[in-house]
Amino acid sequence: MCMNGLDSTIVNPALFTIAEDFGRPVSAANAVETAFLVALALTLPVAGWLGDRCGTKRVFLGSLAVFTAASALCGLAQDLPTLIAARAVQGLAGGLLTPVGMTLLFRTYAPHERGKLAKALIVPTALMPALGPPLGGLLTEHASWHWLFFVNVPVGLAALLIGVLGLREHVEGTTGPFDRTGFWLATPGLGLLTYALGYGPAHGWSSPPVAAAGVLGAALLVAAVRHLSRTPEPLLRLGLLTDRNYGTASVLAVLTAAGLMGLLFAFPLLYQAALGASALDAGLSVFPEALGLMLASQLVDRLLPRLGPRHLTVPALLLATVVFALLGVPGVADNAWAVRLLMFLVGLVLGTAVLTVQLAGFESIAPPDMGQAMGLFQIVRTLGGAVGIALCAAVIGGGGHGGTPDAGPFRAAVWGTAALVAVGALVALRLPAGAPQPPPYEDEPDEAEEGEGDAVVV
Repeated sequence: MCMNGLDSTIVNPALFTIAEDFGRPVSAANAVETAFLVALALTLPVAGWLGDRCGTKRVFLGSLAVFTAASALCGLAQDLPTLIAARAVQGLAGGLLTPVGMTLLFRTYAPHERGKLAKALIVPTALMPALGPPLGGLLTEHASWHWLFFVNVPVGLAALLIGVLGLREHVEGTTGPFDRTGFWLATPGLGLLTYALGYGPAHGWSSPPVAAAGVLGAALLVAAVRHLSRTPEPLLRLGLLTDRNYGTASVLAVLTAAGLMGLLFAFPLLYQAALGASALDAGLSVFPEALGLMLASQLVDRLLPRLGPRHLTVPALLLATVVFALLGVPGVADNAWAVRLLMFLVGLVLGTAVLTVQLAGFESIAPPDMGQAMGLFQIVRTLGGAVGIALCAAVIGGGGHGGTPDAGPFRAAVWGTAALVAVGALVALRLPAGAPQPPPYEDEPDEAEEGEGDAVVV
């Protein structure tokens, strides 16, 4: 899960170098990231069903093995098409890793005990994406971009060994047949829509491949929603979105992911292309966010039981809006210490909101539905990240080309991410005001305690 989160952003500072090594424009190198997101979207719809049917341990370790092998292939790539293909395999495995892994965690703890998960959830969901740019810049400048992927191999092998020895299998079981219609509608629909979002800014929204992918993907998803809402045993239980807590959290996941991923995409490019910084400087510019995220994990554990989700999330998102906007103010990005302070605050306030939303959203989800709910949640969050990057890339446009790029489009993209977070603050008003309470029965603590060892291992 940590490797998956890291790989979602670690390539961003190296895109210029990859394009230069292969003699291709930056817009072509951006396909490395797009391929990862498209492939990830393809397997997300079946993650919950596979975990329930085949067992969470088996699916988790199998996808981890494929992810590790694909990382090695990425590092060995000698041309751009090979790198893109290997990156796509990474995405296919990554689409299973996070939802299945998070299901393991959330089935272990009762809702009122999930505040303890803040310290664990912050690592794969927010800390690793924040560490991606500085690590990517460091490896690109002092070693080679190939090491962005080789670093996963020893970590993946060690994780496989630990998982084989320490994880316990859990098979929830499925009562009906596999929803083939839902699969053939939702899977290509998500993939095509993600493709259009990724390639639209570089190739033009009206170009035949992008326009066709966008229209067909949207049509397939509309048909998928219609089918999944009516079939008795759907691939994805969209009815879960009618739950107030879970539905609100899902909308917030889209907005916060779009804002964060858009910022992590746009600001390093502003630093690197518009201000003349190196890949390492671009990566280090967002490193303080990781420190803020670590502090946020401590705050959520302490403040959520006292303030409740609504009173913790709304102020955090409002503060995040201000911080995001300040990063685009002319002159701020030229001051290294101002950037470091603001990035620390991004991690602190947005991290607090993201963790609180995820914990609150699953408060009313029953353990048997956890796999389905987690898979659906990861789908909307992934689409949100893809939308955020696509919007920023569309605003930037041709700003990445030429000798001395204009900083204006990059600043506008950063302000766009602030607007997304501001909308999230309004949506957060629908979150519950009170914190989760212990159940009025005595079985839950024993069940949670019995599975606690699994959470530690994960």
